[in-house]
Amino acid sequence: MTKRQAPPGRQESGYRAGLTPRAVARAALGVLADKGADGVSVRGTAERLGVRMNTVLWHAKTKTRLLELMADAIVAEVSLEELPAAWRERVRELLRRYRRALLAHRDGARIVAGTYAAETATLRFAEALTAALLDGGLSERDAAWTAWDLQYFVLGLTQEEQSVPAAGDRRLAEAVRAGDYPSLARLAEHFGDTSFDGRFEHGLDRLLGPDRA
Repeated sequence: MTKRQAPPGRQESGYRAGLTPRAVARAALGVLADKGADGVSVRGTAERLGVRMNTVLWHAKTKTRLLELMADAIVAEVSLEELPAAWRERVRELLRRYRRALLAHRDGARIVAGTYAAETATLRFAEALTAALLDGGLSERDAAWTAWDLQYFVLGLTQEEQSVPAAGDRRLAEAVRAGDYPSLARLAEHFGDTSFDGRFEHGLDRLLGPDRA
């Protein structure tokens, strides 16, 4: 078999030697960087790789599957090395790294939040997070539910951070001022606060404070 020949039965399948799901995911992340989440497509990924759509579909049968591969590639950027020994600080550091990985990609939180990726990198991150929570003495149910709470918090806050309105957008303030929302009016200054680092650490404090031990 020459280098140009595909294995028997694969000539019409879209198979291409040397192309891997990881490479397809990286190409799709390139499309994401250029066009955002709404612009990601199998066709665009194929064009970026310089191959036919069938070649991408060999590794990602649907756009949903392509998004799963992208999500796992993003989470794969979370280093699990040199983590703190203390369980609570280990959890905080894992989530800081998770947030940085999401922020490193345009619409990264939206891609990860919108998929159900039972893939290697995603499972390894979840293993590290839940192991730390179990080390903290949480029950099995509390460890599972707290892991969900923490990930949903990080994903939600990061999605907001990546889609924050342009400076000077007064829609929220004007809507609150025009209606009967006394509590929101009192808190308007704080709702408009875009100090996402501070809000992130505050959220972790609330979820992982001393009373959680």
